[in-house]
Amino acid sequence: MTMRTTVRADYGSRRRAVVLLMAALCGALPAPALADDRTAPLPRKHPPEVTPRAQRAIERGLAYLVRTQNADGSWRTHGPTGNYPVAMTSLAGLAVMAGGSTPTQGEHARCVSRALSYILRSARRDGLIAQLEEESHCMHGHGFALLFLAQCLGVEEDAQRLAQIKLALRRGIELTARSQSAAGGWLYTPDSGGDEGSVTVTQVQGLRAARNVGMAVPKRVIDNAMQYLVDSTNPDGGIRYQAGDPGQSRPAITAAAVVCYYNAGEYDSPRASRALAFAERHLSPQRADDSQHFGHYYYGQMYMAQAMYLSGEDKWREYYPTMRDLLVDWQDDEGWWIGDHVGPVYGTAAALLILQLPYKNLPIMQR
Repeated sequence: MTMRTTVRADYGSRRRAVVLLMAALCGALPAPALADDRTAPLPRKHPPEVTPRAQRAIERGLAYLVRTQNADGSWRTHGPTGNYPVAMTSLAGLAVMAGGSTPTQGEHARCVSRALSYILRSARRDGLIAQLEEESHCMHGHGFALLFLAQCLGVEEDAQRLAQIKLALRRGIELTARSQSAAGGWLYTPDSGGDEGSVTVTQVQGLRAARNVGMAVPKRVIDNAMQYLVDSTNPDGGIRYQAGDPGQSRPAITAAAVVCYYNAGEYDSPRASRALAFAERHLSPQRADDSQHFGHYYYGQMYMAQAMYLSGEDKWREYYPTMRDLLVDWQDDEGWWIGDHVGPVYGTAAALLILQLPYKNLPIMQR
């Protein structure tokens, strides 16, 4: 079963065959038609690795997110319905910002501004950024919200909103710091006292983004978190689910850990190199046929793309063209991507973050 077949089975969307779709797209181009749609040059404003075909996919994906944003500024796992509004709003907001819009400028400024308002309304006095309905599994969303707010802080122009962002970030950082486990990680709720890899890397990237925009982050918190990743490392270089338990290395968590190492400036770390080598063996775009057997494909590739981009131009040239063309092939006619088992908002946000990395609009994802 192919990825596109899975999409049909899951959502039953009426779709045309790929040949008809490409014929329609090519027919919409002004004459003379491009000889090779995948490699034809773009106007100067586009990075050279973003082909015309990829740019149209990006525009359709952004349009999907804009039209499915809820009236309150949020997104959920299936747009107007579903779960995890803080996590989905933060990721979708980041994806729109990756296209060049900010809360005050750009084609989709209103969309970003409404998302920012929703996240600020979700920020509590105790520091947790979550809605009541997601309290039982809120720390992923809290970490993504820190990341989104940090990216907004540097581009928001209204003084009152800047103060609100700084307050939410300060309180959010304090919440993350006091909920860190004795081992240095985090689990699904702030009072659990436990830890696991995927929540931990989310907190680390959120904290790093906040620190990069001038927010005070206790050094010991990041140091303990980085040690948690070290303690979670297997002999094969991969990162397991939990530091304290034996288990197989997880490709997605490993790719995310590489990003954390790089965000911490550890580009030459042997641990980072071994982790990246493990991730490359398991998350190469050429292994796309295995995607049905990997329940966190988009999550893994969202971090793998950042790792490959941050690692340097050579690896990026190996990774991006293949991943780019796969994502374009997998996009639904309506502009969304399936997003593993989570839903189309998540998949679309992850795919757009990957495709738009060459635009360098998000500071945390820049070299």
